[in-house]
Amino acid sequence: MRIALGLEYEGSSFHGWQSQPSIANVQDTLQAALSAIAQQPISVLTAGRTDTGVHALEQVVHFDTTAERSLSAWVRGTNALLPRSIAVRWAHPVPDEFHARFSAYGRCYRYLLLNRPVRPGLQDGKVGWFHLQLDVAAMQAAAQHLLGTHDFSAFRAAECQAKSPIKTLRRLDIRRDGELIVFDLEADAFLHHQVRNIVGCLVYIGKGKHPPYWLREVLESRSRARAAPTFAPDGLYLRHIRYEEKWGLPQLGAGE
Repeated sequence: MRIALGLEYEGSSFHGWQSQPSIANVQDTLQAALSAIAQQPISVLTAGRTDTGVHALEQVVHFDTTAERSLSAWVRGTNALLPRSIAVRWAHPVPDEFHARFSAYGRCYRYLLLNRPVRPGLQDGKVGWFHLQLDVAAMQAAAQHLLGTHDFSAFRAAECQAKSPIKTLRRLDIRRDGELIVFDLEADAFLHHQVRNIVGCLVYIGKGKHPPYWLREVLESRSRARAAPTFAPDGLYLRHIRYEEKWGLPQLGAGE
């Protein structure tokens, strides 16, 4: 039997998603809880890995098991064994041809940037921060240069393992909500650090270091050295994974 799970987590206390020996990570923590419920070893495959300090509103994984458990057991039972910073939101049986990563056709990320002179206190670890007032209109104009299918090598981490740097960015919306600037991005898939590198470049433009058309120059250069430094992980959230309706998965994060 193959089961898909949707989960949320606060990433500050984890060294990212991926399993690593002797280091706290989301994958090993989840697998230990699921294995206890199944009373057999459980290994999960994910829609996409998140880095150290990155959060998820709806990560999706799948696993195979011969254990027969109710969906409630996979949700409530697993949550009873997980730390408070991780919660399974839903469980759903899926056919064997479903794959959390390869069946997905879109990933949605959100970056929350606190834009005020004073650093965050209550929101520490939950938002990025920049102290100078940013020009949202300039950042919105710059964002248009990245939409569509491009080689995003200039925004790719050196350790990225993706086979191709060519991705399709379908959405890059930027809006101000009080002291927060909200970045919403959607693509077929993202390169390692792509979102944080894009945000870093947009902040350069927002503070007036470069004009909006500079972002196209960075993109066309395909050189990571031309782009801004990678921005902090604190405000980055994996918001939603998109799947075809035929899989019947809950769409908790499909809307705003």
